[in-house]
Amino acid sequence: MGDSNKKEKPSFSKGVQTEFKKITWPDRTSLLKQSVAVVCVSVVLGAAIAVIDMLLQYGVNNFLTM
Repeated sequence: MGDSNKKEKPSFSKGVQTEFKKITWPDRTSLLKQSVAVVCVSVVLGAAIAVIDMLLQYGVNNFLTM
């Protein structure tokens, strides 16, 4: 039923090698800038979540003591 027309599947390792050749890695300065940005955003968001948590905790504690 047409089995002779089927193409051979490339091996997994060949596919991985082909995809790795397509990757463009960032240079050192770009990587440093992006890493600093990620750390800064994480710290700011962590602080914002901590402040919101404290406000909610304060509100819940005051509501329960009424």
